[in-house]
This record gives sequence, C-alpha cells and structure tokens, in this order.
Amino acid sequence: MIRGIINYSHYLLGEAIHKGDTVIDATCGNGHDTVFLSKLVGETGHVFGFDIQDKAVNNTKERLSENQLTNTTIIKDSHSNFIHHISVDKLTRLGGAIFNLGYLPGSDKSIITRSESTILAIEGILSHMKQNGIVVLVVYHGHQGGEKEKEQLLRYTRLLDQKQFHVLCYGFINQKNDPPFILAIQKRN
Repeated sequence: MIRGIINYSHYLLGEAIHKGDTVIDATCGNGHDTVFLSKLVGETGHVFGFDIQDKAVNNTKERLSENQLTNTTIIKDSHSNFIHHISVDKLTRLGGAIFNLGYLPGSDKSIITRSESTILAIEGILSHMKQNGIVVLVVYHGHQGGEKEKEQLLRYTRLLDQKQFHVLCYGFINQKNDPPFILAIQKRN
C-alpha cells in the first residue's frame, strides 16, 4: 500500500528515531508532529520545537498539554538558530528532525518558510546528527515563494555527498494543485 505524505514522513521518523533520542520539530505549526515525536522518544528523550509565530507556539503547547507530554521544549525562534537552544549533552543524542515547509495552515499565508534559513538549519542538524539519523522535509510549495524554496532545496539535497548521506524524494506525480512531497536525508554509517 502506498502511504500518504504525512503517514510516510512519520514512518521514516519511526524507523530512525529511538527512545532516549533528542529530536527537532523545526516548524511546530499546530503541534501534530511535536506530539508524534514526543511519544516516539519517550520519557528519556527530548523534543525541541521551533516556530517563529506565537499562534504556532501556543497551538503546540496546548496540544502537548492535552496529551500530558512533558519531554518537550517549545521555542519561538527560527529553526536556523536551533544550536543556541540545545545543550551539548542533548545534541550528542540528536536522532532526527522534521520540517513542514510553507505556511501555518489557517494563518497568515505571507509568513512562509524560506530556503536560506531551512538549508542553514539542515546543515547544522546534519553536522550534529547521530549515524543513521534522519531529516524529513515535507515540502508544501503551492504558494507564493514555494516554488523557489522547492527548487533550492532540490538543488541543495542533490549535491549532498552520497558517501555520507542517502537522499530520498517521495511524492505523488499524478495529483493536481502542487501536491506536497518528501525529501528525506539519512546520515550514513
């Protein structure tokens, strides 16, 4: 059975991330991925969630509270600044990250992710990630500025050294209206 985009992104994360890992939700949005990651890493792991919008931060904190999850730190800042918010002991256990790119559903569509900060965050995360860790990018590109971000991310990921990283592109090619797709980067042994 072919998995949908969100379902497949969670499958990939579930295969790479272990109990006790540190993980990053680089774009908290409405908190769905943050909750998923929190349950995945368990009580001994930790999730750092980032978003630049108050609404996203508040939505995520509320969703975590509803689920009684406490192994998270939610930060109002760009994902490109993650290194300033995570202690060294947690960075050494960095097992994965997820980005949902585009804009916050139900919010201001002019506030979007940008390839410059996203690529900066990816480079930093990959440099600290454990072997076999994974970065999953869910690329929503059917909005103003989305095509530019998509092209720059594709260019960046195509240039990653195949001896150091596996890069996967997963998406549906027969759907209308610019369907989202996944770029997944796994750090090799």
